[in-house]
Amino acid sequence: MTKPSILQVKQRFSIIGHSQELDRSIDIALQVAPTDLSVLITGESGVGKENFPQIIHQYSKRKHGPYFAINCGSIPEGTIDSELFGHEKGAFTGALTTRKGYFEVADKGTLFLDEVGELPLSTQARLLRVLETGEFIKVGSSNVEKSDVRVVAATNLDMIKAVEKGKFREDLYYRLNSVPIRIPPLRDRKNDIPLLFKKFAMDCSEKYTMPPINLTDSAKELLMNFRWPGNVRQLKNITEQISVIEQERIITTDILKKYIPENESSLLPVPISHIKETEQRTFANEREILYQILFDMKKDIGDLKQVVANIISESKNNSNVSESSNYLDSQLPVIKPDKTSVTLPVDFKVPDLNKTIQQKNIEKDDDIQDATEYSEEARSLHEIEKEMIIKALDRNNGKRKLAAKELKISERTLYRKIKEYKLEDL
Repeated sequence: MTKPSILQVKQRFSIIGHSQELDRSIDIALQVAPTDLSVLITGESGVGKENFPQIIHQYSKRKHGPYFAINCGSIPEGTIDSELFGHEKGAFTGALTTRKGYFEVADKGTLFLDEVGELPLSTQARLLRVLETGEFIKVGSSNVEKSDVRVVAATNLDMIKAVEKGKFREDLYYRLNSVPIRIPPLRDRKNDIPLLFKKFAMDCSEKYTMPPINLTDSAKELLMNFRWPGNVRQLKNITEQISVIEQERIITTDILKKYIPENESSLLPVPISHIKETEQRTFANEREILYQILFDMKKDIGDLKQVVANIISESKNNSNVSESSNYLDSQLPVIKPDKTSVTLPVDFKVPDLNKTIQQKNIEKDDDIQDATEYSEEARSLHEIEKEMIIKALDRNNGKRKLAAKELKISERTLYRKIKEYKLEDL
């Protein structure tokens, strides 16, 4: 097979741009296509990673075989093994018939695993085996089956950090990363931005039969200097918005500013030192939430004991119960729950702050009594979790991918929680 030129590939797959890094990525895809090596495509969300598995498949000897693209982050954890490797009848509740998995039906073809970093560790072990030996076992079966599948994976995660944190198997990473391809972000392809804008404007014009929009020179400069955290996908969305909403076909800087976020710095990572302590806390599971609550409670109780000790030492000359109680109430700060604070589960009992000191007379040299009992209205962990999800979605304007990243959970887990708590309308 004659190797096509990079220009031919761009025309076939509608890839716009002239940056050297983009051309290099396409060239690597063409070089590796005739082989059966696994490929790992990395790059930020929205850069167009989905085009490269198709390039590899179409210019390989498997081009007449099946091609399947699977988003690993959108498949629930409990069914991902069944989706990839299939299952036998009766293997689990709801398995009414035997089902073939993608590795079986994609035999002699190519399998594109998008968001491969979201795979559970148990599934990663199965994937490693099929990559190394070509063998897999269906869920609920004991028979070893063979599959000849070319795997191309993609992720927007930092896989090295995922391996260091134990979220991704190191051996699987190196097995997938036989040939790495990095897709550059849009901010590193500034000269391609006006070309992409023009392409999207023309597509929108043809689709909705309207005159295409054009940018002034100053608007082009503004467009090129924007950071584009959403990359090509964000640029396309903004171009379509302007095309449909604006009556004026010549887009000036003033018009463009209405569609580009005013404060670009808000899209940059926030230094950890600028984040409040309560906002830095993230919890991988409910057990960690409970542990954090207990540690905070221990610290608060110690602080309250010190406050009460100071109050008692100052209340001299045989203060009676009423005076001591009133003095205590006046000195203690009013504790209000912070928006980001975590409250206790209902069944977790703590002492009552509102109880008065039981002694009638307090002598200067008497032992300090433990007057730190208090009670706190609490909610269940499910209510806490629901509130955290709602706030995360609100802070990220309903963008579930960003909310999942903030909560340090997978997008798949967030989808399941949203469905569980009936938050689909947020």
